[in-house]
Amino acid sequence: MKPGLTAFALAAVLNLSLALAPAARAQQEPAVPDAPTPQPHTPLNALNVPITPGKGEGNPPDGSGSPSAASSSADIPPQQPAPSSLPPASQASDTFQTTPPQIPATGEGVDKAVSNIVINVNFVEVPVTVKDAKGNPVAGLTWRDFKVFENDQRVQLNFFTVDAFPLSIAFVIDQSLPSPVMAKVNDSLGAIQGALTPYDALAVFSYNHGAQNRSGGFTGAQSARVPFIMSMTKEAGTDPLVPVNEGPMAGCNIRENGNCIDPNLQYQRSVGSGSGAMTIPKEIHTLNDAILAAAKELSKQPKGRRRIIYVISDGKENGSKATIKEVLRYLETNKIAVYGTAVGDSARWGEGYISRIHIPFTMRDNVLFQYTAATGGTLVSEGDRNGIEKSYAKIAEEARNQYTLGYNSHEPIIDSKFRKIEVRVDRAQKDVDVIAKRGYYPSGQDAH
Repeated sequence: MKPGLTAFALAAVLNLSLALAPAARAQQEPAVPDAPTPQPHTPLNALNVPITPGKGEGNPPDGSGSPSAASSSADIPPQQPAPSSLPPASQASDTFQTTPPQIPATGEGVDKAVSNIVINVNFVEVPVTVKDAKGNPVAGLTWRDFKVFENDQRVQLNFFTVDAFPLSIAFVIDQSLPSPVMAKVNDSLGAIQGALTPYDALAVFSYNHGAQNRSGGFTGAQSARVPFIMSMTKEAGTDPLVPVNEGPMAGCNIRENGNCIDPNLQYQRSVGSGSGAMTIPKEIHTLNDAILAAAKELSKQPKGRRRIIYVISDGKENGSKATIKEVLRYLETNKIAVYGTAVGDSARWGEGYISRIHIPFTMRDNVLFQYTAATGGTLVSEGDRNGIEKSYAKIAEEARNQYTLGYNSHEPIIDSKFRKIEVRVDRAQKDVDVIAKRGYYPSGQDAH
């Protein structure tokens, strides 16, 4: 073949290959599809196929491997709003709180209250007792009947229950009572165990010249130790002493013309050396110290229990190391309520109210009412054994069955200031008595 013809043939083949190259590449490379159009997702509650956790949808009932036509978006029924538990707007008179608080099922109120306290460190629990004009408990109230104010600012309730709480109750028995009154108290102590349930815990304290822990700590309310502890708590009581100014038992037994020869020989030395002076014996009633000792033991009790101090006394106070203000602060910090049965002079009609008046520089005749009023407890007066025994069961039932309200405080979590609480009840009858604690001090225990 001639060289010129060969070059011409190669050039023709090359041009033909260049012309066919785009068509060949078009046949070898697939076309890039467009992005799919977004489709609405079918709600899970509208599918008619089973859904297995971890695996997704199963086979539809017809076995075709795809959802049936009944599950299409066109056949999905419109979602209806959840039914509301609130009454119609015409029936709701209070517009401050329109959403109900957490209302646990019956029997779950104690556990829910404990979980709220643990999670929300500013959660405040307020036990409330409501009585009518005759002193009977008012039942059937709902969360809409209550209004709670903290530091004069209304707060929204986020917890409400009527479940009964188990009790951790510390009995404080006054052994400085007059012997006739002490005999009635001793005879009534056997009824204490019958007022409690097997779920309750009990401790016994007594006081005369100082507080004593008779039980050594808390024990089961139906334990076999309780009758023995009560028997060891019985005392004869005390009799009032009579001032003696004359004779060998007087403060000054060496006299001349009605006066002491040597004032140093007289009781309290030269104080009252004249014949007209009276050496009045000093009474000791360490009620403050006894309540504080019981409160320290109660503060160790677990959450989810009502912490109660039950005092059986005439309310006299003299000679304690702790002051009323100090003890009240400890009680209000550790969520402890004080209940009591007043006996002796404080249980007499009229005299029980007069004894609450304190004359400066004299012994306090009754301070028990201050503890009960500040902590949300109640105080009853009983003069005979039968009344004292009934008061145990009455007060224990009242402390166990209360309305329990809960809210989140709007005050700072880390704060040591006192926070005032006021609870109101809106009822048709205006003569209801609302009993709740007057306030509290925030505690770091709630942060655990």
